[in-house]
Amino acid sequence: MTFETMPFARAMNAGLRRAMEENPRVMLMGEDIGKLGGVFRVTEHLQRDFGENRVLDTPLAEAGIVGSAIGLAMAGFRPVVEIQFDGFVFPAFDQITTQLAKLTNRHEGTISMPVVIRIPYGGHIGAIEHHQESPEAYFAHTPGLRVVSPSTPNDAYWMIQDAIASDDPVIFMEPKSRYWQKGEVDTDHRAAPLHASRVIRGGSDITLVGHGAMVSVLLQAASIAEGEGISCEVIDVRSLSPIDYDPIIDSVRSTGRMVWAQEAPGATSVGGEIASTVAERAFYSLEAPVMRVSGYDVPFPPAKLESFYLPDADRVLEAVDRALAF
Repeated sequence: MTFETMPFARAMNAGLRRAMEENPRVMLMGEDIGKLGGVFRVTEHLQRDFGENRVLDTPLAEAGIVGSAIGLAMAGFRPVVEIQFDGFVFPAFDQITTQLAKLTNRHEGTISMPVVIRIPYGGHIGAIEHHQESPEAYFAHTPGLRVVSPSTPNDAYWMIQDAIASDDPVIFMEPKSRYWQKGEVDTDHRAAPLHASRVIRGGSDITLVGHGAMVSVLLQAASIAEGEGISCEVIDVRSLSPIDYDPIIDSVRSTGRMVWAQEAPGATSVGGEIASTVAERAFYSLEAPVMRVSGYDVPFPPAKLESFYLPDADRVLEAVDRALAF
C-alpha cells in the first residue's frame, strides 16, 4: 500500500490528474479552472501539464458549459465540468435535468453520457448568497443522474476517478468546507465502490447517518456521546443516488434508533427519503422515530448567521437524546 497525507482539494487534484493520464479522452471545463487552477485550486497546474485543449477556461455561461460537455460526450470524450459554486448550477439546470439526464434513455441506450458535473457545495466558509447552498436533492430526484459526495481525501481521490469512468452522468458534490481537511490517501486500493455506504465507526445504541461535511460533525457528536456512555454507530452514505441502504438497515436493526443529518433544508430532502425507507424496511426494529437534523427551510442566511443555520454536534446530540428518550 502507498499512503500519502494530503488535503481534500489536493486529493481531488491527484484523482483528476490520474484520470487524465490514464485516458486522453478525459478533459476539464469550467470558469477559471485553467491558469488560476480554480477558486479552490482543485485544478491547479493541470492546464500547465495537459494543455489548453484538455483543461479549458470557459466563459461565465453554465448552460453553455454543460451543453458543450453533452456534445463532447456524444463525440466520445469524457468531460468533467466544474460549477464554481453550488448556487451557480441553476442556469444549467435545464441542460442537466432535461438533456444530460435523459439522453441515454431517449436513445434507448444506444449512446452514453459520461459527463461529470463537479459542484462545490455547502456552508462553513463564511460566503455570501449563492455560495453556500446544498442543492443535492434536485439532482437525486432526477432519474438518469448519479449523485455522490465524498467526505474524506481518500474518497475524493478514488470517487472522482470512478465517476469519470462511469458511462452515466454523475453529479459530484464536493463539500467545500472540507477542501482543507487533511487525511491519508491510499493510492493503490479503493476503500469502497462508488455507490457504497460505509460504516466508519461502530456502535450499539444509535445509528448516525450523513454525507459530505456532515460526516465530520457526526463523528464529533459520537465522540462526545461516548463520554456520556452512549455508543453511536456512524455511517457515511457517500452516494445519494443510488443509495446503498443495506449497511443503514443492518445498523438500525441492531441499534433500534437512527439520526440523519444534512446541511440542506429538511423539507422534501434526501434525508426525508432515507428516513421513509428506513421506516419501511426496519419498522419492527425501530425503538423510536427516525430523527432528522438539517438546515432550516429558509434561504441560506448571511455569513454571520450561518452558525445558527448549519447543524452542529450539539443539534445532533439533541436528536440523539430525543431518540433515546423513547
